Amino acid sequence: MIQKDRMLRAGGALLFLLISLTLAGCGRARHADPTITPAPTPAAALIETGLPAPGPTQPTPEAVLIPTLLLPTPKPTATEAPTQTRTPAPSPQPLVPSPLASRTATVTAQQTAAAPATSTAAGQVRKLPLATPGPDRSRICVGMPVGELADYDWGPGAPALYVNWRVVPDPPDTGGIRFGQMVRTLGDTISPELSVIQAAARRNPGSLWLIGNEPDVVAQDNSTPEQYAKSYGIAHRAIKEADPSAQVAVAGVAQPTPLRMAYLDQVLAAYRQQYGAEMPVDVWNVHAYILREERDSWGVGIPPGMEVDRGHLVEISDHADMAIFRQQIVDFRRWMADRGQRDKPLIVSEYGILMPEDYGFPPETVSRFLVDTFDYFLEARDEQTGYPSDDNRLVQTFCWFSVGMPGYPTSDLFDPVTRAITPVGKVFRAYVAALD
Repeated sequence: MIQKDRMLRAGGALLFLLISLTLAGCGRARHADPTITPAPTPAAALIETGLPAPGPTQPTPEAVLIPTLLLPTPKPTATEAPTQTRTPAPSPQPLVPSPLASRTATVTAQQTAAAPATSTAAGQVRKLPLATPGPDRSRICVGMPVGELADYDWGPGAPALYVNWRVVPDPPDTGGIRFGQMVRTLGDTISPELSVIQAAARRNPGSLWLIGNEPDVVAQDNSTPEQYAKSYGIAHRAIKEADPSAQVAVAGVAQPTPLRMAYLDQVLAAYRQQYGAEMPVDVWNVHAYILREERDSWGVGIPPGMEVDRGHLVEISDHADMAIFRQQIVDFRRWMADRGQRDKPLIVSEYGILMPEDYGFPPETVSRFLVDTFDYFLEARDEQTGYPSDDNRLVQTFCWFSVGMPGYPTSDLFDPVTRAITPVGKVFRAYVAALD
């Protein structure tokens, strides 16, 4: 799919204060531009317990509010015994060669720990390798909340695409690595202004455009289906007028659950009612988290405008469950096919591990999840629902969250302050470097 978060740790409360990405970009003229929308809190979007009232030092209405979020101490439920709650998972076995062993580096936990950390000094610009990705590597994307792509040492394992939750009229030269633009659609507003969006579209023909970020999450773009449908129509028209070759994608909902797909059904119906036509989508987009859907609980809550109190009731221990993960992707592709959208590509524009390490998600577990999900995305096909132009693959592009995010460190590829590569980052870099 990024701002501040508050989470309770085992044995006591520990406040994680996220860095405003407006401040994180301080010193860079592009980030200082008031027309550029700051990045959101990640889809991680743990349900807010109340947003602070707007004050004189907070962003303008066009900007994204910075919510304070809370992850309550897990409590035993009928589906999770007390001894399972908050008990760290046992360390997994070292990573073994994936099913893509002929193309993927064999990375063990020991090798990961032994690899030397690297960092980029403040102000130093790293020269990125010229991007000539093969058919598999071209699918790899990252979410980059802080800094520029060249701030990080990718070695031979750079991604082929990155997003930073903003519209950037003049993205930096990255040697051919693509940039995905993102318009924000908070409530019934569009940010930045349409003139900025159109200028960026004209300067970057053929770009991928994501219209909104999790309109289904109150702590994110917080839009009813009617609001989002209206905003999508306005933004889509503006982009296509400026660049008919633009590839316009719908906003990613937090996770492809039945509740979120019902929200999208309402979006499609609202668009049809408002514009008298089917919603035009070049690229379908979804986030792929595994979080609880329950009003006034941890997780991603209930989509705005939906009169239910519960959806998919997962537990914290399910957050990296590959069976649930795979089923969600299969279900979304089936949803697309049932609505006549099978002939469209699908991007998973945000996913990763959001829970703290001491909730049972150490680097070894996160690295295993990264390798397993990458393998799945590269290989998963279905002759009935897959994208025909891509050998019936279910997913065409997938974005790991994140390169580095203060407050959500579990999946970081690099330390967002020092730029040193993390154990998870070493696995990512080795995996991507070995792809065609």
